[in-house]
Amino acid sequence: MDNYQLTISMAKGDDIQERLIDFSVAVINLCGTLPDTQAGRHLAGQLLRCGTSPAPNYGEARGAESKNDFLHKLRIVLKELNESQVWLDVAARGTLVSKNQLAPIRQECVELSKIINASIQTSKSHKP
Repeated sequence: MDNYQLTISMAKGDDIQERLIDFSVAVINLCGTLPDTQAGRHLAGQLLRCGTSPAPNYGEARGAESKNDFLHKLRIVLKELNESQVWLDVAARGTLVSKNQLAPIRQECVELSKIINASIQTSKSHKP
């Protein structure tokens, strides 16, 4: 991928970057509503770490120095979204937060994971 193609990809990535930032904010807000119990603090800590990292990691991917670097960073974004999904599923099965409060953030996590996975597959299919 040459610099011109990276520039085009970065322009298209603005909306994804914004969605990932909004997802991070939603995670932060959700964690702020969790109870101040051992379980609530544990869930909040885990979810804060993985749920707020996709946005800055995606920013790093957009500034990648090579196709391999780009793919590596996108894979990190996907791994963090996958971990976030697991912690959101744990929260949904527990009683620390309402399922109605979790539904939109869980759905956004699924959608973002699909978008990032599709980006990885597309990038892998393009010849260097």
